[in-house]
Amino acid sequence: MFLGLFLSLFLSILPFSGNVTNAATPAVLSFTQGVQKTVLENGLTVLTKEVHTAPVVSVQVWYKVGSRNEGTGESGISHQLEHLMFKGTSDRPVQFGRLFSALGSQFNAFTSFDETAYFGTVQRDKLEALLTLESDRMKNALIGSEELTSEKRVVISELQGYENSPEYRLDREVRKAAFPNRAYGLPVGGTKADVEKFTVEQVRNYYQTYYSPDNATLVVTGDFTTEPTLKSIQATFGKLPKGKKTTVKVSPAVTAVSSPQKAPIVLKQPGSAALLQAVYPLPDIKHPDVPAIDVMDAILTGGRSSRLYQAVIESGLASSVSGSAAELIEPGWYDISATAAPEQEIRKIADVIQQSLTKLQQQPVTSEELNRAKTQLQASFILNNQDISSQASQLAYNQVIAGDYHYIEKYLSAIAQVTPQDVQRVAKTYLNPAKQTIGFFEPTQADGQPGTSSGGGRTTENFSPGQPVDPAELAKYLPPTTSATNSNQQSLPEQFTLANGLKVLLLQDRSLPTINISGQINAGNEFDNNQKAGLANLTATNLMNGTKTQDALTLAQTLEDKGTELDFSSSREGVSISGQGLSTNLPLLIQTIADVLQNANFPADQLELSRQRELTSLQVQLDDPRGMGRRVFQQAIYPKNHPFHSFPTIESLQNITREDVVSFYQQHYRPDATTITLVGDFEPTQVKSLLNKAFGQWIAEGKPPVLNLPFVTFPSNSQQLNTVIPGKTESVTYLGYNGISRKDPRFYAALILNQILGGDTLSSRLGTEVRDRLGLTYGIYSGFAAGINPGPFVISMQTAPQDTQKAISSTLALLKQFREQGITEAEFKTAKRSLVNSYPVDLASPSQVASIILENAILGLSTAELREFPQRLQAVTMTQVQKAIAELIKPENLIIVTAGPENTTTQGS
Repeated sequence: MFLGLFLSLFLSILPFSGNVTNAATPAVLSFTQGVQKTVLENGLTVLTKEVHTAPVVSVQVWYKVGSRNEGTGESGISHQLEHLMFKGTSDRPVQFGRLFSALGSQFNAFTSFDETAYFGTVQRDKLEALLTLESDRMKNALIGSEELTSEKRVVISELQGYENSPEYRLDREVRKAAFPNRAYGLPVGGTKADVEKFTVEQVRNYYQTYYSPDNATLVVTGDFTTEPTLKSIQATFGKLPKGKKTTVKVSPAVTAVSSPQKAPIVLKQPGSAALLQAVYPLPDIKHPDVPAIDVMDAILTGGRSSRLYQAVIESGLASSVSGSAAELIEPGWYDISATAAPEQEIRKIADVIQQSLTKLQQQPVTSEELNRAKTQLQASFILNNQDISSQASQLAYNQVIAGDYHYIEKYLSAIAQVTPQDVQRVAKTYLNPAKQTIGFFEPTQADGQPGTSSGGGRTTENFSPGQPVDPAELAKYLPPTTSATNSNQQSLPEQFTLANGLKVLLLQDRSLPTINISGQINAGNEFDNNQKAGLANLTATNLMNGTKTQDALTLAQTLEDKGTELDFSSSREGVSISGQGLSTNLPLLIQTIADVLQNANFPADQLELSRQRELTSLQVQLDDPRGMGRRVFQQAIYPKNHPFHSFPTIESLQNITREDVVSFYQQHYRPDATTITLVGDFEPTQVKSLLNKAFGQWIAEGKPPVLNLPFVTFPSNSQQLNTVIPGKTESVTYLGYNGISRKDPRFYAALILNQILGGDTLSSRLGTEVRDRLGLTYGIYSGFAAGINPGPFVISMQTAPQDTQKAISSTLALLKQFREQGITEAEFKTAKRSLVNSYPVDLASPSQVASIILENAILGLSTAELREFPQRLQAVTMTQVQKAIAELIKPENLIIVTAGPENTTTQGS
């Protein structure tokens, strides 16, 4: 639900997002093949598409209502209603998140400018149950005083959490100035002032106005049969009445911004890095200029070879730059954002960006740039729609926003026809300085230093948590599921090792012409020391900066010319390799990975640019309650001689020399410390030949470095630490201690334990108590970070500062109840069923499958774990879970860290 999800989801499903080759065209053209459109008598638009690649189905309901439809005093009401849609119905007065979780659904919702969407993906035998629940809440949602009061607190917590972000605050001010008389000029989540004033009557009327079959699109994709499914849809949704006749609120007519050019907006507030955001008005999604605008965007910001990356990042002025076109039902906007590198002037960055835009307006782009942009757009469309959930979202977006689910085909056809003159023309038309609204965020505390920390007293309140929700009570509201046996037994990867020790796992999947690569090198942050913390990450981020035969730009252009993605990033226990592309580009991906792993040359100038970007990233982390809180939390758990204690500092990053990076690379990047997984459309014999040719000469001497980590005990007693970060509105709290490794015999019992405790903020005990009953947090979660080595058990939550102590106290009380009373048999069975039922959904995504196979391999698990994981969960007994609770839940030993505003230590009332 959750507005934060909107941005990532929205941008990932738009046809113009991402990166596109002519080789992809046949698959692109077949995207709507098999889609059947049905319009029920009550006006509900239904799109169905059978996809029999995995035994799962996705159900999505998109309502054509968003912040665009909100009137004066209603800012955020679409988002508020989205939250209330999970509070139950007159027939099912229970939290719908618990019902979805019991079905094993991977579910969520989001609110946007033009739409509000609800989506879930489940095993195919749960399809009718999902249809029943979605049809129920389309007309029977509980919108009462109790529900609204509780959820308003949650929404305000969410909105205040966004206020922690300087990027959010700058975006809010820039769009408000760009669109002063339009709903698009306000945040989708609304304003705190409006949300606080919402009445039951107001929200209920909004619901009755916009939530009706004739204002909705239902999309079903996956492993089902169309005709019986349409009968089920008719039986559930077909009985709902049309909505009441109403005048739909729309924004006033759009007029061009006139000269003279507006003065820049300047925010001088506590923060870390300097920011820039420029907005230019665009036409609506149906305008014929949209394809050329998106090609223009790809030329400007589509990857490392793009014009703005080269102009402001490779020059050392900025640490990041991005662009995006918001093409909506009404005229939208083009957005350019940048983050300054340390000690660089944000206004100089604005000047350089303007010079690049002027050049684009004055000179036609090259055919090389044009073809690269088109290829990126086409390829990203294929790569972003490999799973049925993404395909359902694409269909829904095209139907609801563009008015036609065939829109994507017309769009991609138009992309192919874009000329250099078209790009030049739209640059002149829409990137007009006279129409620009630009804003600067100038931090008042930009030295990257953390706020003050202090020890806090233990909480003194005694909270009595409500009784756990009885799953038997929940069960009576669950719709029945169809009886179905899963005949699709998960295929297992082929595993082999090259002569030099490099491990490979292959899983063929011919359903789409794509390749997904996941890999890991045992060269992660655990090999850092405190004096040079950040070395492993700096090495990983510099791999693509050049080899013995290719410089950074050549590497980038070669990949981007094919719409192929390749990334290396360092984490605690390894450096991850992530690659995606069309199957025809598999040789290029393998050759590039082999080249950088064997021949990276770490140019000094590129290394220095990377260091500056890491320093900016560090400043941002220290200014973020989530990042800063997690750092303090982890350093309180692990002693200084433990690698999990080590985090980069300004001093440690500045201490790292090129010689350090080269030495680290030579010592840790070895074939016998590398594992690579490939999932997709390939011939195994061809892949083996490619791998042997590319990696065969990679030889390492001796044995790989190993670490012996010190044993970490539970803290002797509970400790509370508070870190103050100036200028923040919401607090983030972490509670926990050292946990277990993946190979711990209690791991599967711990998964079930955690699912009950805090695995899902809408269905867990913590969520039911702290979020739903008390309304103290936007979200609360728990989890075991179980890797090769034991990682922390952590509970995290975001709260208003005045609610922090109350939320901590209620969490402690619930943990004590959990420890003393244990769980019920019904809770145990429900949690187990939820985990087992959701696992096939993970396996429906090729990129997710590649990640799971890799993780199992590096953790030393059998390849059969991919298939046997559900059985291992099923084998766990109630006694084992109760024993795990006794051994792993220690309320009296918690480390508690809160980061945020100064008054987070205030005792709750």
